[in-house]
Amino acid sequence: MARYVGPSCRLCRREGKKMFLKGERCYTAKCAIERRSYAPGQHGQTGTRKLSTYGIQLREKQRAKRIYGLLERQFRRYFEKADRWRGVTGTILLQLLERRLDNIVFRLGFASSRHSARQMVRHGHILVNGKKVDIPSYLLSAGEEVQLVEKMRQTKQVLASLERAEKNGRVPWLEYNPQDFKGKMLTIPAREDIPMDIQEQVIIELYSK
Repeated sequence: MARYVGPSCRLCRREGKKMFLKGERCYTAKCAIERRSYAPGQHGQTGTRKLSTYGIQLREKQRAKRIYGLLERQFRRYFEKADRWRGVTGTILLQLLERRLDNIVFRLGFASSRHSARQMVRHGHILVNGKKVDIPSYLLSAGEEVQLVEKMRQTKQVLASLERAEKNGRVPWLEYNPQDFKGKMLTIPAREDIPMDIQEQVIIELYSK
């Protein structure tokens, strides 16, 4: 699967909002948004024009894609799947994105960013129901358990990430067992239990044209 390999901080500057793509760095004064709060490129400091309705929809879609680390084809497939299911399409779209294994690893605090979480999954450091799963897009169902392999449990990065997750608080639809470095997905999250400021309805309107 193709993926973006350019500078992450450039993406945050383009959207004009922190997307916490680089983990710990985003919480420090080194964050690019803190130092250069304008869009990248030679015209970044000349000000921004008022966006059209399409421009607003496009920017919201791009921001959602970048938060979850997806490219256009994969993100659109999630929309098409959500559109086929019964219910509120925007909510279902976010639920699908939140159920991804790399996102669950991030939510549990095993990694400081979704990019780091994806690497952990790819490198075989994550178990699902006791079996190694190295597919970041694997969709978890209610009742499934995610566990960190033993050799990774005392690494400096993991412990620092777990400490920050404990401080910031975890989502209510995930249960975490610190003794076994294990988490469990209790239920499919409701919209109010997904701590994202994404305007999913705007994205749906864009794709529905």
